[in-house]
Parts: sequence; structure tokens; C-alpha cells
Amino acid sequence: MIDNVENIASACGHRTDYERVRQAIEYLSENWKVQPPIADIAAHVGLSASQFTAVFRRWAGLSPKQFLQAVTIDHARRILRESASVLDAALESGLSGPGRLHDLFVTHEAMSPGEYKSGGAGLTLTYGFHDSPFGEAIAVASPRGLAGLGWVDDKAEPGKASGAGKAAGGRDGALADMKRRWPNAEFVNDDTIAENYVQRAFDPREWRPERPLRVVLIGTDFEIRVWETLLRIPLGKAATYRDVAGHIGRPKAARAVGAAVGRNPISFVVPCHRVLGASGGLTGYHWGLARKQAILGWEAGQSANQPITNA
Repeated sequence: MIDNVENIASACGHRTDYERVRQAIEYLSENWKVQPPIADIAAHVGLSASQFTAVFRRWAGLSPKQFLQAVTIDHARRILRESASVLDAALESGLSGPGRLHDLFVTHEAMSPGEYKSGGAGLTLTYGFHDSPFGEAIAVASPRGLAGLGWVDDKAEPGKASGAGKAAGGRDGALADMKRRWPNAEFVNDDTIAENYVQRAFDPREWRPERPLRVVLIGTDFEIRVWETLLRIPLGKAATYRDVAGHIGRPKAARAVGAAVGRNPISFVVPCHRVLGASGGLTGYHWGLARKQAILGWEAGQSANQPITNA
């Protein structure tokens, strides 16, 4: 009973903290040129400076100042200077980074082209909803592993891809977005399974090599090659669309790579948020640019706290 109460309290805290962070990021996106002081940002989200700093430290594991540095264009440009070499090293070693990072503990398989072309016909997918550090999440699982991960939004965020027409918001919209990817599959609700996958994805204590998170990639051959390359980008690093195109042997296909990145169904775990424009710009993100900035800042805190190991 106590564990359940603590889990509920933690979930509520995650949701409240993320909403504050999202509001702060949107404020900064509009006012970054004047570099507003922490007190002004805190006032915008209805907190004192000390309360705001505490929320950031609790949510991201680093101070607001460190967080802002982590999502600035200057930082993006610095990490992009080594982006190609980062991918080279990852591909050569078979690892995604030097520390105990969650990318090392993701194992994947791809469904057959026939299963993809059939729109998931004959496939049963289980879906459910659970809270995450970036708002309420939807998880979709096949019998072989996690097949989809996204978020519930009441309305489209600035910069969010709208696809063919404006989709419904809330849980219905999140589910419709997943069903659009596999229109002929049978979808069955099970929030318990979703809770398991969401916790495995977002809780660093679950990023363990002896119990890897299994994901199932459902897409075209080209998309799967792109998504497999995304799994090679270490936490705390970034790559450009051109880098990814070069590593799949299609150096002139940066635009097609961008489209494939945008169709990634397993957000966060397959880290499409780590792909930036050639100039360091964040560019588009299916789940909103504010969420992309939040994820990059949160990951900066996680990577800063990771012990270095040869594992």
C-alpha cells in the first residue's frame, strides 16, 4: 500500500514538474534574446526563484542555469562538432557510449516487410497510458516488445507536426496517432503493461545490462536502418540528418532521413530527439519542440550523473 501511495505521489510530482518546465521553456523560446533572469522565469510559471530552482533540480537533476546551457544553440553546435566521430566510434565498438547509459540496454528486432506492408493485419498490439517525466505517455507493445511510445497532448504544441489535418487531442488523439501507423492491427487496452514499459524506459535505475529493454521496429527497410542508427547516438550527444544519412550509405538522402526520423514510433527510446539541423537548430519534433528541449535538458542531467565504466 505504501509503495502504491509513493508511486502515485511520484507520478503526480512528475506531471506537475514537467508542466512547470514546459511553461518555462516556451517562455524562454520567446524571450531567449534578452536572457531573462531566473526570477523572471520563475514568476512566469507562478513560483519563487528558490521554488523554481528546486523543481528543476528535482525534475532534471541539474540547476535551471545548467539546464538552459544544455539546450542552447551554442551547446548544440559544440556537440555537433564531434557528431560524425561519435557515430563512427559507436558503430565500430557496437556500443552507444562510454558509461552505463540507457542506450546500451536496449535490444531490438525488426518485423518483416510483409508485416509492415499489411498494416499490422493479424497483429495484436496492447496499449495503455502512464505518467512519465514529460507528461502522460502512451505505450504500445507487441508480443515481442515495445512497438510504440508517445505522449498525450490536449492541444498541439508550437512546432508540432500536424500530419494530414489536425488530430484530436488527449488520450483519443494519442491512440489515433498510433493506430494510424498500423491501421489493420487489433488494439487491446492494458494499462498495466504500459506502466511496465514506461517505467523501464524512463527510470535510470531500470537501465540495466542484464535486463535489456526489447523494442520492435515496424517500418520500411529504409526507416528501420535510420532508426537503428538513432540507437547509436549516445545520451548527451547529437547528430545531424546528414550524419545519419552518411552512416546508412545514403549521403544525399538527408531529406528522406528527416522524414524517417519524424515517423519514428518509439519516441525517447529510439532517440529521434538527438537529431538536430546542420546549424544546431532543434528543427521539428512530432511531440513539440518544447518537449524536445525538455528531453535534451533532462538527458544532460542524467549523463552528468552517470558513472564512467567500460561496461
